[in-house]
Amino acid sequence: MLLETLSNLAGPSGFEGEVRNFIKEQIMEFVDEVKIDRMGNIIAHKRGQGKKVVVAAHMDEVGLVITGYNEDGTLTFQSLGGINAKILPSKPVLIGEKRLVGVIGLKPIHLQSEEEKRNFSYKTCCIDIGAIGKEEAKKSVALGEYAVFDTVFETFGEGFVKGKALDDRVGCSILIELLKENYTCDLYGVFNVQEETGSRGAYVSAYNIEPELGVILEGTICADMPNIPKYLTATELRKGPAISMMDSGSIFDYEVVSSLRKLAEKNKIPYQLRKAVAGGNDASSIQGSGEGARVVTISVPCRYLHSSVSVCSIQDYENTKKLAISYLKTIG
Repeated sequence: MLLETLSNLAGPSGFEGEVRNFIKEQIMEFVDEVKIDRMGNIIAHKRGQGKKVVVAAHMDEVGLVITGYNEDGTLTFQSLGGINAKILPSKPVLIGEKRLVGVIGLKPIHLQSEEEKRNFSYKTCCIDIGAIGKEEAKKSVALGEYAVFDTVFETFGEGFVKGKALDDRVGCSILIELLKENYTCDLYGVFNVQEETGSRGAYVSAYNIEPELGVILEGTICADMPNIPKYLTATELRKGPAISMMDSGSIFDYEVVSSLRKLAEKNKIPYQLRKAVAGGNDASSIQGSGEGARVVTISVPCRYLHSSVSVCSIQDYENTKKLAISYLKTIG
């Protein structure tokens, strides 16, 4: 399964090479040109006579970067992207291209003060690699190495999958499939880098392409869980792709959103409106680059984003792909 392979690859912000190499191999035969820009974005062009359209997904995932060594041989680290410190303790990680095994350590709860139980941060955690002393740790791991969560993609339940980096490997997987189709518009499939650290890659790709329309494929927040008020659920699994109206970086084009909704209803594709404005994605970079562009985001709802494991529905994934492809075929 394409999504499984993408999820299991390592590619935190600034270290997307493994993901980039795989995607490039998958799309070469379906596009007219593939370029890698200086930032490391993949720009895949399917030449057409119509409107210039960018369909974008980001390759990077949230991860960690090694910042130092403790005297006992454990490592200090910081985040690449937004990871809540509360989810870190006891998570296994893989460090660098060699996939060195580590475990994120924290003082046992039995020894923590009440203050420590309430508040802890990256400074109170470490990564244990089984080294005895600082010098041994230095021989095993270089400063600046990345780490990703050691999570293996799996199916479970009735049509659900779990894995790391579903934000945004779901978007990358759909975009690969989308590029296998034919369209009238002048289409650029763009796999951006460093979205999780400020959508830096998208600024560069959008500036160089100068699209009229940007369609962003994402994995988005889903909180359809017990004890969460309905108005905070944002999206729900098995309710179809989520169409965004607004987020922290963009107000999405009303006419494009309306066209998507009408198309979904016409083709009996279930969809939902994303009922939250928190978070952002590459849309803001595309919308505000050069002379600007109309933008819209179509997302696969994913539970537990920016953690060691996320969950999505294959049904939602397939319907998101169907809606995106159907919409692009309407653009001249």
